[in-house]
Amino acid sequence: MTAGSTSKSTPLLQVRNLRTSFNTPDGKITAVAGVTFDIHHGETLGLVGESGCGKSVTALSIMQLVPNPPGVIEQGEVMFDGTDLLKLSNKEMQAVRGSGIGMIFQEPMSSLNPVLSIGRQITEPLEVHLELGKAAALDRAAELLNMVGIADSRQRLDDYPHQLSGGQRQRVMIAIALSCEPKLLIADEATTALDVTIQAQILELMKNLTSQLGTALLIITHNLGIIARYADRLNVMYAGKIRESGTAEQVYLNPAHPYTIGLLNSVPRLDRPATDRLDPIPGEIPDPSDLPTGCAFRPRCRWATTQCEIDEPSLEATGVQNGRTDAQPANAPALVACFEANAVATSIEMART
Repeated sequence: MTAGSTSKSTPLLQVRNLRTSFNTPDGKITAVAGVTFDIHHGETLGLVGESGCGKSVTALSIMQLVPNPPGVIEQGEVMFDGTDLLKLSNKEMQAVRGSGIGMIFQEPMSSLNPVLSIGRQITEPLEVHLELGKAAALDRAAELLNMVGIADSRQRLDDYPHQLSGGQRQRVMIAIALSCEPKLLIADEATTALDVTIQAQILELMKNLTSQLGTALLIITHNLGIIARYADRLNVMYAGKIRESGTAEQVYLNPAHPYTIGLLNSVPRLDRPATDRLDPIPGEIPDPSDLPTGCAFRPRCRWATTQCEIDEPSLEATGVQNGRTDAQPANAPALVACFEANAVATSIEMART
C-alpha cells in the first residue's frame, strides 16, 4: 500500500471534532461545533437536518472552501485516504479537489461559469488532474456527457450554461465532479432547485454512477425521503452538532432523539389517511449566536427535563445515557445525544403497540 493511502477496512474519510466559526459584527458564530463521523469506501452517508443546522458548512470545511475571512476552521481533523486535509496548503488542496473528492453544489447556474463553454469546464479538470491532451480531454468530456444522459454530447460541448435546462446543468455538474473518478463525491442539496421528476432522475444517476465507479457518496439534504431511499447510514444534525447516527433502517424504524422523531413526523406518509395532519416541530432552529443553555433542542422538546437545561448531552451509544445502561431494540440507532433517549425510544415503541 502506498504512503498516504488507506486499506479498505479503514474509513475513507474520518472527520474528528471539526469546529468551524464565523466572525461577524455581532460576534463569533459557531456553525459546526465538534462534528465527528466516518465515511467508508463505496458507502453512501446521509447528512440531514433543517436549513441552518451546519450541513453545508461541514462539507465546505472538508473541502477547505470556507471563505476566510470571515470563516475559520478552529480545530479538528479531516483524514482523507490517510492525509489530514486541514494541514494541506491551498495548492495541495487543489490537487485533492476534483481528483480525490468531487463536489456537486446546490445551484448549478451559480456554480458553472457563464462565460465558459460546457466543454471547457469539463476538460479543465481532465487536463489538470489527469494530464490529458486537448483532443483526449474533449473525447472524455463527450463520454462523460453521454454517461450522465445528455444526448448529442459532442455538439453540446460548445453550449454555454444558459443554453441548458436546470436538469441538464445539474447533469453537467455531476459529469465535472465525476470526471476524474474521485474516491468521494459530496452532493450538497444537489436537487433542491429541481422539480420532483428531475430530482428522481438526478438521484438515480448519482447513485448508479457512484456504484459503478466504487465512489463513496455524502448526500446532504433536508429531505428525509431521499435519505431513506439512497443512504446506507445517516447522521441527523442540529445546531452545529450530530444528534443521532446509525444505519438508515435503525434511525427510521427506531428513532431515539426527539429532533429525529420531529423530522419524521413532519413528512407526509402514504400509509396514513389523507385527513391526517402533519405534526410539525414547534418553534424555530435557534440563533447560533445565542444558543440556549444545555441541550440546544430543549426549547422545542416535549421530553425536556431539568438536566437538559443545565447540561449538554454527548453523542453516546444508544442505551447508555445518564450513566446508566438500559435495554434498547436491537436495531436502535447506534449513537444518540439525548439524556432521555431511552424514555423517548420506549414511549415511541409503546405508541406503536
